[in-house]
Amino acid sequence: MLAFLFMNLLACDRDRNHPGWDYFPDMFYSTAYETNSPNPNFKDGMTMRTPVEGTVSREFTPFGYTNDPESRIKAGKELVNPFLATQENISRGREVYTTFCIGCHGIKGEGDGKLFTSGLYTLKPLSLAGSTAGKLRDGEIFHTITLGIRSMGAHGSQILPDDRWKLVLYIRTLQEDEKRNTENKK
Repeated sequence: MLAFLFMNLLACDRDRNHPGWDYFPDMFYSTAYETNSPNPNFKDGMTMRTPVEGTVSREFTPFGYTNDPESRIKAGKELVNPFLATQENISRGREVYTTFCIGCHGIKGEGDGKLFTSGLYTLKPLSLAGSTAGKLRDGEIFHTITLGIRSMGAHGSQILPDDRWKLVLYIRTLQEDEKRNTENKK
């Protein structure tokens, strides 16, 4: 009985520098392998594994459209913006626009961003505030942001889906501002 009490007192040591014995040290201190290093645990000797077929990342939502005009029009008919045009959502859309779009499309969305005006980018980007973009449905704009169009690259991997929808809301405010300015000039 005295030995049992003595073992319990030793086991309840609060010294964090000497935590005691490891029950399965090979599991406690596992061997780490660098992503692209050889690994003797697998037949192919590779450490980096391909995901199981059908695996979807937590933050990834599959986008069931392709990068062609027919698919963009289909997306315009099928996709509906799940966000209301609240000040908070538009403000977030402005932040995303400032981060990803302003360099090409410019402050007011007129296609006069720094990359174009400085000569670094030779093709003038589409005016998001103009009538051509104004005729697009929300789903078409979302599709374009996600997969790109012509010389515009895809931003689906950089911008979360919710932020893309909020960006669409902000683009609509740019179009409304342009419409008001045009009407005031008349």
